[in-house]
Amino acid sequence: MAERQHQFEQDAQERRKNFNPVEENFTPEQAKLEAGRCLNCKNPRCVEGCPVNINIPAFIKQIKEDNIKAAGDIIRQSSLLPSVCGRVCPQERQCEGKCVLGIKGEPVSIGALERFVGDLTEMENTEIKENGKKVAIIGSGCTGITAAADLRRLGYKITVFEALHKLGGVLRYGIPPFRLPRTVLDKEIDNLKSIGVDFKTNVVAGKSITIKQLKEEGYGAILIGSGAGLPKMLGIEGENLNGVYSANEFLTRVNLMGANREETATPIRTGRKAAIIGGGNVAMDAARVAVRVGFDEVYIVYRRTEAELPARKAEIRHAKEEGVVFNLLRNPVKIEGENGEVKSMVLDVMELGEPDESGRRRPVSTGKTENMDVDTVVVALGTAPNPIIQRSLETEDMDLTTDKKGYIVIDAQTGKTSIDGVFAGGDVAPSGESTAINAMGAGKRAAKAIHEYLSGK
Repeated sequence: MAERQHQFEQDAQERRKNFNPVEENFTPEQAKLEAGRCLNCKNPRCVEGCPVNINIPAFIKQIKEDNIKAAGDIIRQSSLLPSVCGRVCPQERQCEGKCVLGIKGEPVSIGALERFVGDLTEMENTEIKENGKKVAIIGSGCTGITAAADLRRLGYKITVFEALHKLGGVLRYGIPPFRLPRTVLDKEIDNLKSIGVDFKTNVVAGKSITIKQLKEEGYGAILIGSGAGLPKMLGIEGENLNGVYSANEFLTRVNLMGANREETATPIRTGRKAAIIGGGNVAMDAARVAVRVGFDEVYIVYRRTEAELPARKAEIRHAKEEGVVFNLLRNPVKIEGENGEVKSMVLDVMELGEPDESGRRRPVSTGKTENMDVDTVVVALGTAPNPIIQRSLETEDMDLTTDKKGYIVIDAQTGKTSIDGVFAGGDVAPSGESTAINAMGAGKRAAKAIHEYLSGK
């Protein structure tokens, strides 16, 4: 059997200076070789590992037979965003993690094959039979645009309301272009526009328009897919100093507002040393962006060891290659400043104790501390739902049930909320791992439930 194929990568020292894609697509020859490694299992565990159950052996078989269009058609029966998901999904924990070849060797490179097919194929524009019913979707991220596609094909008039001035949600403001080129994202959104999905930007649900107003305007169902834009901070002394950012703000300034360009109206602070607090994919994105905007030294500060880092292995490797230093078993307890500016950080030295509820060993303080000279701190510890919509509903006497963390409580199978005709999905609702493909799965489930609701089933 042929060895696993690997995508060609831009040289690490060169890519430190630009936002161009790190990895190239497979060549046709590579794609065919990699597809030839698939065993076409009778009980494909890879499909079970995919949150939207793409028929992976079937699309890979079409690559083997040089029928790329058919491969794209098969993928898009389950997934609207193959070019996106092939780049940003954690395949090693999902489809590739279930591949039987990975038991004794390397699994099939399913993600790379998916993006190869996605980039070379288009969504089919099938004839749509209008049904005269309207659905409003709040948020143009993965959940929203997936539901929009499924419902539009069923004949619904779809309007997607986006709070920002550009479409794509976290795919645009959160993920840097060296991981997800904007041409790829724009192509997927243009596909939706071509089948008649209407997008309205600069509309903040709960402020510019409310759920009650949408109902009064004749929308038979509403899907809230507004994501989780409220950053979680450290809650320590010094967090209000100049030079402390949430990862949300830091990445949005660069990815959406071009803060890396000199002429931008929303610059980012750069200095000698940046410390990124956290160990997930967002932390890796922030660290690698910090390298590119001109910091002399960039550190990941994480309270466990490398074995517990939740980020994808490829992102960790890329960060190291680009010069990011990992300061592990360290936990910030204080940010120190001078004249209102960040000067240093006090770190608690940790060690690993017994496993916690997540199965990872719990970090425990050793009682020792050390100082870290740093002039910028980026906190990448996750996000929670922005409460704007929930608060606006309270003023309208509409009882939307949320949990103690502010997530909208939904029926896991349908996305139904406590308000009749209102559904929710993605990061705004409690769910499993926050990934593009999981958000898409939520969008598909909600679209199915909305169709059944509006059809009287």
